[in-house]
Amino acid sequence: MRSGVKVAIVGGVFVVVASGVGYGSYNLWTGINGGSEVASRAAPEEKRSGPVTGDEVTNTAKEFLAAWAAGESDRAGQLTNNPVDAGPAVLGYREGAMVSKAVITPGTAVGAKVPFTVSATVTYEGRSKPWTYSSELTVVRGLTTGRPLVDWEPAVIHPKLTKGATLRTGEAKTAAVKAVDHDGVELTAEKYPSLGPVLAQLRERYGERAGGEPGVETWIESADDAVPDTTVLTLAAGRPGELRTTIDAGVQAAAERAVKRYEGASVVAIKPSTGEIRAVANNRADGFNAALEGRQAPGSTMKIVTAAMMLDKGLVDGPSGKVECPSTVDWDGRTFHNLDDFALPSGSTLQRAFARSCNTTFIKPVKPLGAEAGTALGDTARKYFGIGLEWKTGVVSQDGSVPPSTGIETAASYIGQGRITMNALNIASIAATAKNGSFKQPIIVATDLDGRETAKAERLPGSIGKALREMMRATARGEGTGAGAMAGVGGDKGAKTGSAEVDAAASSNSWFAGFADDLAAAAAVESGGHGSDAAGPVVASVLKAR
Repeated sequence: MRSGVKVAIVGGVFVVVASGVGYGSYNLWTGINGGSEVASRAAPEEKRSGPVTGDEVTNTAKEFLAAWAAGESDRAGQLTNNPVDAGPAVLGYREGAMVSKAVITPGTAVGAKVPFTVSATVTYEGRSKPWTYSSELTVVRGLTTGRPLVDWEPAVIHPKLTKGATLRTGEAKTAAVKAVDHDGVELTAEKYPSLGPVLAQLRERYGERAGGEPGVETWIESADDAVPDTTVLTLAAGRPGELRTTIDAGVQAAAERAVKRYEGASVVAIKPSTGEIRAVANNRADGFNAALEGRQAPGSTMKIVTAAMMLDKGLVDGPSGKVECPSTVDWDGRTFHNLDDFALPSGSTLQRAFARSCNTTFIKPVKPLGAEAGTALGDTARKYFGIGLEWKTGVVSQDGSVPPSTGIETAASYIGQGRITMNALNIASIAATAKNGSFKQPIIVATDLDGRETAKAERLPGSIGKALREMMRATARGEGTGAGAMAGVGGDKGAKTGSAEVDAAASSNSWFAGFADDLAAAAAVESGGHGSDAAGPVVASVLKAR
């Protein structure tokens, strides 16, 4: 055993106390089993099959946790079903993360899962700090050996650790930032959880420019250069630099509350006159920033762009122009339906069809375009709404996509289905463009911070911009599909609802776009049903906070 190192097992808690940052080489396998490892190998057991037993789960977990706590990376790896990855991960825990002491307390097994708590000490260049967190492991039967083994995944070591990522301790790569909203209110991940990944990206991109000094931290280093590192412990705080964002703390707080009502919800709010992002919020178990990075069909919210295309091509005569809204329409052998096969009387206006979200109105008039029908929507989306022009928002964001189409995909695209993909950011920008009359590329930090060029698009022709606003206002009142959700929103308001079928999901995704005065917002709720069912209340809650 290395001098100065003590290893003990007390009441099921594995403790390793090391002088300096070393770990002991004492074999805990012997301590647990009461015999030598060589002796245990000398008496091979018959290969077992079937589910692991309760005793196997408990004993395997204890053995693995003990080996990990003792810093015995090879031994710990051999107790998993993937020693090639597990061994180096355990080794990196002490050599990369600089953990000098580990107390691991297993909880009561639930089936094959065993929760545990880690109370560690991280030591770097004379600085030490306690580090406590919880994780869990699962015991499975080895496919070739029949032995009970820990089902290896990086999250066993730390719940935020992913494949290819590593734990590191040292001087931070970039200085911390004190992010503030456009009025100087501090923004933290603790108060605004949805901003966590956004703030991490802002620190990585702009930490040096903000003028701060790095501290000493433990972080998760991602295998993907596009994914920012995640700080899990601060040993010594540096001096953060102040970074002003376009976020509005009040609107962000409302967005955080709104998405909590629905699992799988995301929302973005934008100031139409400038493109400044006022709020970004998500409620997802996987932590994915769907609001900025998602790619899903937006349903009938896309009819804002479809209407602009139809007006631009002269396929309709403006909001008061007469249109058809039959219950169904055929396109290349495929029948497209309105919701519940509703129909509007002959002589109804485009504005009424838009407000009622009549699918057939936005498919049937497009047929005369012929081959151009497959590209006209994408051309309009780029020309007037900036979709697909490589937005540089200041953080990672996914551009909307309206690819060329053929056959029935063309008809589907005009009602926001087919191969069209959007996220809440893209749809909020579309609503903002309609409200403002011209596209302002969304940003979350000022462009003069890094000199980036923003995307530019042509201004909507005056008559088209006015028509879109009139139709969105009609959707937010009277018999419009967004009237219920927008009832409590005051000011100059407009809306567009949408729902999108996704694969074999039992319920469609709910989409909603709206504006009120100089704030536009869009939301998506996975499996949320119709636009007014879930996404509508989310958007309305955000708009009320302006």
